[in-house]
Amino acid sequence: MAGRIEHTLLASSATEEDVRRVCREAERHELRAVCCLPRDVAACRRRLDGTAVLVVTVLDFPLAGGGAAEDECRRAVEAGADEVDMVVDLRALRSGRLVVAARGVRRVVKAARGRPVKVILETGLLTPEQIAAGAAVVEIGGAAFAKTSTGYGPRGANVEDIRILRAVLGDRLGIKASGGIRDSKAAEAMVAAGADLIGTSNGPACAG
Repeated sequence: MAGRIEHTLLASSATEEDVRRVCREAERHELRAVCCLPRDVAACRRRLDGTAVLVVTVLDFPLAGGGAAEDECRRAVEAGADEVDMVVDLRALRSGRLVVAARGVRRVVKAARGRPVKVILETGLLTPEQIAAGAAVVEIGGAAFAKTSTGYGPRGANVEDIRILRAVLGDRLGIKASGGIRDSKAAEAMVAAGADLIGTSNGPACAG
């Protein structure tokens, strides 16, 4: 399980010591990655250089406000991000403008220059049909993973979200379950439903 977990620190109240702590915990417990705010990418890169822990960051997060996510992506890559998690254009997705949403994904994929891109769908705001459409947007846009939630929406991930995403994506793309996953039992349920990765601020507890 540890190799599936992205240990997350995205709170606006996070301190520099919090960033160092999360990096230490990820290294100690051999977690897959640290997921941090863009401002902390360089610090995490320095702290984790020479370890197997990846550095992941978030783009246009958490509100999908229509910011220049591709510019954020370029800066994050230059700072040392191994992967990026972007928020889908929720307004376009929810209104059925799937081509628009997919174009936004594709622009970030291009800016990532080969780094894996995960697309956050914020499933708590979507109907099952919209979740399925969102999975298609992720694939058409060329991303590597669909991701459930920011952790700042109306709810986090649930197993039904994962089942819908897996039914659409098959084994072609990965799935990251994120939002409200706080222990190993919850993490195991997400993996059993089809998730490949777990995003959580309780990484050591979820690793078991």
